[in-house]
Amino acid sequence: MAEFTSYAPGTPCWVDLASRDVEAAAGFYAGLFGWEIQELGPDAGGYRMASKNGKLAAGLGPVMNEGQPAAWSTYICVADADAAVASASQAGAQVAMQPMDVFEAGRMAVLTDPTGAFVSLWQPRTHIGAGLANEPGAFSWNELDTRDTAAAEAFYSAVFGWTPHKLDMGGMAYTEWQLDGRPIGGMTAMPPQVPPAVPSFWLVYFAVEDCDAAVDTVKAGGGSVAMGPMDLPVGRLAVVADAEGAPFAVIKLAAGPAS
Repeated sequence: MAEFTSYAPGTPCWVDLASRDVEAAAGFYAGLFGWEIQELGPDAGGYRMASKNGKLAAGLGPVMNEGQPAAWSTYICVADADAAVASASQAGAQVAMQPMDVFEAGRMAVLTDPTGAFVSLWQPRTHIGAGLANEPGAFSWNELDTRDTAAAEAFYSAVFGWTPHKLDMGGMAYTEWQLDGRPIGGMTAMPPQVPPAVPSFWLVYFAVEDCDAAVDTVKAGGGSVAMGPMDLPVGRLAVVADAEGAPFAVIKLAAGPAS
């Protein structure tokens, strides 16, 4: 297993789902990824932790605002949430949620980057993020789908020290984000056929044992398929959505983790 006990600042470290029906979502993802899901009690506001092989893999909680769509969020590890918010604001981000303590677990904030994508920050204390990643049933990649790759490059490079590395992904131009020479995420230009109402967003990839079987499970659970399954150099993947419409990707990794 790819187990983690810490994450370097600037590295995606956690993912969680905001859902309008957390109970139904818990059943959907437990069936898809084999998660064991634990409620944290009334003080946690309905938040739940999902584990795989005894290691924390992701979180699930209720949406915070009326009319908010169900969606997965990517959290980036930072050494100081307040300082990161200040830096991000200077680089053009909007603050959707000011830094706040989450019990003793850590300190978090939520931003929208200059291209309109929501991204969360996590300053770890007792909760470092996912204890398991890059394995079936855990997140393995985080990708920014945006209409303005140039603005995104400037922002994420300035705030997190990321370096954009250009790749040819099966004939498609793709940007790999690198931190200190190692890949930690990706970016792609949103296709022009995507409706203008769809904002830029971070897409979470989950590793699976069998991409086609995972797609069948998604459809059987009331979800839908937006793209694939298809084969790329990194593996066989599909972009799907759960029964509430929250998009994510599933990938059978070709050889080794994607990040």
